[in-house]
Amino acid sequence: MKYGKVLVCMMAFVCLAFQACAQDSASSTMGSSGDWISPNMGQVSSRTNSDPGLAGMLRWLDAPVPSLPWYTGDGSFYKQGISNTVFSQFKDYYTTTGTPVVGGIVSNPTKFDITQKTPTSVYYGAGVGLPYSQYASTVPSKTDDLWIQGATNWTQYVIIPVGTWLQLIAYVPVEGPAGFYEMIQTDATSSKYKTYQFSQGYNTMNFNANQVGRHMLYFVVNSQPSNVVVVDVLGEAAAGSTSQIEHTMS
Repeated sequence: MKYGKVLVCMMAFVCLAFQACAQDSASSTMGSSGDWISPNMGQVSSRTNSDPGLAGMLRWLDAPVPSLPWYTGDGSFYKQGISNTVFSQFKDYYTTTGTPVVGGIVSNPTKFDITQKTPTSVYYGAGVGLPYSQYASTVPSKTDDLWIQGATNWTQYVIIPVGTWLQLIAYVPVEGPAGFYEMIQTDATSSKYKTYQFSQGYNTMNFNANQVGRHMLYFVVNSQPSNVVVVDVLGEAAAGSTSQIEHTMS
């Protein structure tokens, strides 16, 4: 638990620093009611803050955390195998084959035509979302956004098996270099950083979940941070076995 809290605190202060330089702030993690949604729990918080970019991080810190097993302080949960039943709930978001990412966090971004594959809905957490048409009409076009692309929907949280691939979608209002960050939590925390070139509008890129742990992904363009995408990467259990997380989510 303490590692998750420390990690999110670090990211909150990073976002505060970036937002201090930005003229306009991100608001992509807002629910339809105007409240901010905790990415890790899919819950809505009503806490307010004068800086919208930091508000989402603060609400993530404040969100109640029940006995979800990946918050064990010693990281032992990451060493356990997880039933395929849990992964199947996110099967539309990951693939078992893909191009390995070498020397970076994601593959080089390429421009994405949203009209060719518009999502039906977008989800900010585990089950909380809204129709894409509503999202597109309420979120400012100057917001930096990061999503995980599924077969028909987008999300900001998944649980996937180690060794699988995700397709990420990033939106930026202006083209330019993007600092892409990855924070990884197991029984310790680590971080990665790499610069990529983003085109104006939507960009797509490949992410290989090749390490067990909680991965927090976000980027910064023109001093403006995006929302955080959370990817819980876990090992698969032997056939027929169950896990604590399966009972928690059922």
